[in-house]
Amino acid sequence: TRRVDFFIENKIMLEIKAVNELEDVHLAQAINYLEAYGLHFSAVGLLINFGGSSLKFKRVMKPYKKYTKAQQKLYNSKEQS
Repeated sequence: TRRVDFFIENKIMLEIKAVNELEDVHLAQAINYLEAYGLHFSAVGLLINFGGSSLKFKRVMKPYKKYTKAQQKLYNSKEQS
């Protein structure tokens, strides 16, 4: 079973790698985690690689899609509670 490495307050997904270089497949995996876990549209992820000659990271976001006013209202009400 594949699982994300860490979630921080259900808003930030943290995926850690130890490879020579981050590849597109690693980025795709991180984006899929954001979508699969059903995180809100404001959720972001960090893909961090410790395996190269220096630390590298990428900020990951769900692909942009237009949200309805009802979806935005629902999200905003959850944020305030």
